[in-house]
Amino acid sequence: MPTLIRWASGAAALLIAVSVFAADPAKILRISFPVAETGFDPVRVSDLYSNTVNEAIFEPLLTYDYLARPAKLVPHTAESMPEVLDGGRTYIVHLKRGIYFSADPAFKGQRRELTAEDYVYSFKRFADPKNRSPWAFMIEGHIDGLDEQIEAAKKTGTFDYRATIPGLVALDKYTLRFKLKEVDYLFPYTLAHVPYSAVAREVVEAYGDDVQAHPVGTGPYILKEWRRGARIVLEANPNYRKTVWDFQATSDPWDRGVVSAMKGKSIPEIGRVEISIIEEDQSRWLAFSRKELDWLGLPATFRQEVFDAENKLKPQWTEQGVTLFKAIDPDIAYTFFNFRDPLVGGFTREKIALRRAIIMGYDLDQEIRVVRKHQAVQAQMPIPYGVVGFNPAYRSINQYDPVLANKLLDYFGYKKGPGGYRTLPDGKPMVIRQATGTSTIDREFNELWKKSMDAIGIRMEFQPGKFADQLKATKACQLMMWGAAWTADYPDGENFMQLLYGPNTGQSNNGCYESKAFDAMYEKARALPADSAERNRLFLDMSRQMEVDGAWSLHVSRERNQLIRPWVKGYKKHPILNAEFIYMDVDLAGGGRS
Repeated sequence: MPTLIRWASGAAALLIAVSVFAADPAKILRISFPVAETGFDPVRVSDLYSNTVNEAIFEPLLTYDYLARPAKLVPHTAESMPEVLDGGRTYIVHLKRGIYFSADPAFKGQRRELTAEDYVYSFKRFADPKNRSPWAFMIEGHIDGLDEQIEAAKKTGTFDYRATIPGLVALDKYTLRFKLKEVDYLFPYTLAHVPYSAVAREVVEAYGDDVQAHPVGTGPYILKEWRRGARIVLEANPNYRKTVWDFQATSDPWDRGVVSAMKGKSIPEIGRVEISIIEEDQSRWLAFSRKELDWLGLPATFRQEVFDAENKLKPQWTEQGVTLFKAIDPDIAYTFFNFRDPLVGGFTREKIALRRAIIMGYDLDQEIRVVRKHQAVQAQMPIPYGVVGFNPAYRSINQYDPVLANKLLDYFGYKKGPGGYRTLPDGKPMVIRQATGTSTIDREFNELWKKSMDAIGIRMEFQPGKFADQLKATKACQLMMWGAAWTADYPDGENFMQLLYGPNTGQSNNGCYESKAFDAMYEKARALPADSAERNRLFLDMSRQMEVDGAWSLHVSRERNQLIRPWVKGYKKHPILNAEFIYMDVDLAGGGRS
């Protein structure tokens, strides 16, 4: 990974801003989300699907090259990569001129240009305690003078947006200066993180608590329709600056087709994106089969419908012109324990033994083979493949071993009572409750968990609920256990280790895990250069610490099998970006689209 200074002097942006362009409204892309969105205020939402929509509406200062692998930062609303001063403590960013927010009544009929003050205001919103932002951890403790304003707001109940923060200043209309408390080698990733996009103060003040439903950004799309939990429609922003598609192919043969289809076109080309919320795998599969969806992440349940014995697409799909994009995502799926829960939480020896027994009692191989139909690989450490800090030689100490799990429970006093289920060491009944969704795949996971836990004498019950409700409860440390997944926001192991950092409890640390040993290593790693040997060693030590403590039942990194209809052009899954349709096209004449 390039160093800070190399970022500052790296390649020029691949997106060339020119005059206004209107995408073809007849070009419609139809896709689905398997989970409902939660809203569209960047400061408040942390789920993948809401942020996918936000990525199309809002724009951060930096972004990523669409084709470069490993992921490579490039300017977005910034004119060039940041100037880096003071050895990496000060960043100067110059904005492109002539970028405008999409039209909205909040601007009272005026055309509203993006300015440096918009980013100052947007960053302050993450620090405002009233917003309870799950992304505040990315700037708390890092920007000079910001923490003092946060503490003042906690005392007075009001964040002073007029106060000057030394580390967050608009030097003029188009120039930003960030001054950090100490060197932060990852700060450019914060500048590229979608939630840290620009919002307009007028919009936030006009809509108040309903701003979630009124996203107004400078990006290539606008929200045209939203039926909560059912349908989201995006339309190309008619006033978006013309931006020419000019990415370069890598050695990946897939890139040649992407470049051939897209080079020289304008961004965006697709005039309308229709997103259906379809939670059931079978319903999504049927919609794709009927050509009602233009691409589909293959549900594991239907793998045999697509692949032959040699793991190739069956003729019935190739004859339709369907293509397959395949990759291991930079993500992890895991189940966390709530460390504040009176039954499974805490650091006493018997609680650690209980968690580790549950982890070792879970049949992960069965998950991969039966539930996921081999569309995943076992995750050995919290940092996945393709992310800085991943070590292919690392092996988890918490492997599937029900014999050892039973011995551990016996030794620490979790005796079997009537019916074969274990009691607490004090003899009281023990029931482990895991939160869950309501889809078919959720029920398959529940069945596997129950079968696994029955084998070691643990009674497990399940608490079904909507994703948004479960997420809210977990931020308040109210769920005993819940399955989760995390996809890289930026390609560095810190992005995954922060999920276990104590001060992030209530934000991204959903398990409320607060280990002094882990936190000390995390803080030491943050002060070291990216991809350095010492920092990577600390990542290994942190991985081992969370395993010893039994913080997570670490499961898999998922394999992406994306089925793509022939009229969809320019698709390539990016390791960080999620709204790839921004860089794609739809061929109105091609492929027998219904």
